Amino acid sequence: MTHRRPLAMAFAVMLGSLAGCSGEPAPPLPAITLDPSRVAVAGLSSGAYMATQVHVALNTRVHGAALVAGGPYGCAQGQLETALGPCMTAQPALPDTATLVASAKQRAAAGTIDPLSAFDGDRILVMHGTRDAIVAPSLAKVTADVVRALAGDSASVTLDDQRAFGHGWPTLDAGAPCEQPASPWLLDCDIDAAGEAMDALFGVEASPPKAAAATSDGTLARFDQRELAPEGAAGLADTGFVYTPKACAGAACGVLVVFHGCQQNEEIVGEAFVREAGFNRWADVYRVVVVYPQTQSSYMPLNPKACWDWWGYGGADYDLKTGGQFRFVAAVLDRLAGTR
Repeated sequence: MTHRRPLAMAFAVMLGSLAGCSGEPAPPLPAITLDPSRVAVAGLSSGAYMATQVHVALNTRVHGAALVAGGPYGCAQGQLETALGPCMTAQPALPDTATLVASAKQRAAAGTIDPLSAFDGDRILVMHGTRDAIVAPSLAKVTADVVRALAGDSASVTLDDQRAFGHGWPTLDAGAPCEQPASPWLLDCDIDAAGEAMDALFGVEASPPKAAAATSDGTLARFDQRELAPEGAAGLADTGFVYTPKACAGAACGVLVVFHGCQQNEEIVGEAFVREAGFNRWADVYRVVVVYPQTQSSYMPLNPKACWDWWGYGGADYDLKTGGQFRFVAAVLDRLAGTR
């Protein structure tokens, strides 16, 4: 494996830091011609937890999820101790699949998350490296088992948990050594996780995987998250990113919302994740707009590593449709669809 991009990544961090200090508000997120059947989410670590929460709770609108180094829906049960124990280290024991499934079914029956019947036709990719020393690799099977139990035979669930990589987003040639994770939590593994995620979510069954474009020829731009954030939404930064392929100018396109991991937001790693994770070149091929929402570090509420809310720092309804970050994601989808 090679390390051809350290200077580019450092430059991206510097640019991101300088841009963040400008004080000028970012423009609003623009509407596109959205194909509502091609909307999915992806994420790493806390972003994977956020992605599975969004997929389960908003599954009438979100039709697939690619989850790297995360865990199952509802795992933390609103308790930081549970999040740091069973849901990260699998200690003193793995989360109980039956308990999590029963809880989700009760929520669906009560209407606090979308009906489980909406999973019909969804695609889910669960990926976890065997060398992950931060989030236990054994959580991958629990994640897959929970979503299979909720979706039944109506969804396609792929479990990929036998490859040797550490805690981070695997790439072809960007980031830290594959088994020695470090900021910006991109791993040079000769694994194109973004391409595999795009194919799992947007590829056509029985067709060979497509090839990525040589370079991304669309536009990566900032957008104002503040005007989309509902009152009471905790943890959100002022600005997010959106990548728009040239092919999506006036033509119907899908959407992938990608949630970064803890300590992987712009204020910590600059633009390294949004430029180097690998999604943008594939977005051109699959005609998918990629949204990279951003969190920010805080001590009130307690979130110093800028994680997505998967244990309840934003309120007791953090993993329900009424949660602040969920309503923000719904507003992002509304804006892209031109209904907000």
